[in-house]
Amino acid sequence: MAGGLVRYRHLSRKSSHRQALLRNLVTALVQHESVRTTWPKAKETQRLAEKLITLAKRNNETSRRKATGILYTPHALLPKLFGELRKRYAERPGGYTRVLRTEPKSQYDQGDSAILELVDGPRDLRFAMTAAAVARDQRLGRPSNELTLRNRSKVTRFRPGGESAFDSMVEKVAGLRLGGRV
Repeated sequence: MAGGLVRYRHLSRKSSHRQALLRNLVTALVQHESVRTTWPKAKETQRLAEKLITLAKRNNETSRRKATGILYTPHALLPKLFGELRKRYAERPGGYTRVLRTEPKSQYDQGDSAILELVDGPRDLRFAMTAAAVARDQRLGRPSNELTLRNRSKVTRFRPGGESAFDSMVEKVAGLRLGGRV
């Protein structure tokens, strides 16, 4: 039968290899909170990571066993998953990860690259970039544009102490004096 709905990306791998790849990427994501990979792998890993964090939010024995089956090093990462990450995303209704497209990693194949990161974490790239844009606007004495204001509301909405953390990040970036102008 030709055509039909594809339920997931096959990533040019057989089933066992694909599952091992996704488990490895999710384990690295929980451990480092940011992973650089190709865009299709990042989108498939995002699906599994969202399910894993939802399991952590349930916080019962069944969800712990399922999470143990997904992570490669559960003894090291279950306390982080069911402790820090569960508390961080307790109020968030979903959307725990973000995929950002980047320049290709390899000049040879020019494949689409991406960064998969956990939102509201210490390595949140959108938070830092929005703070840099606000610091630049303040330095130049102009009001922030609509996109910057929308990004500011997005990155501070579910973050505990969001506005104060954002203001301190703006001050920190302003102290770096990026851009070369006074």
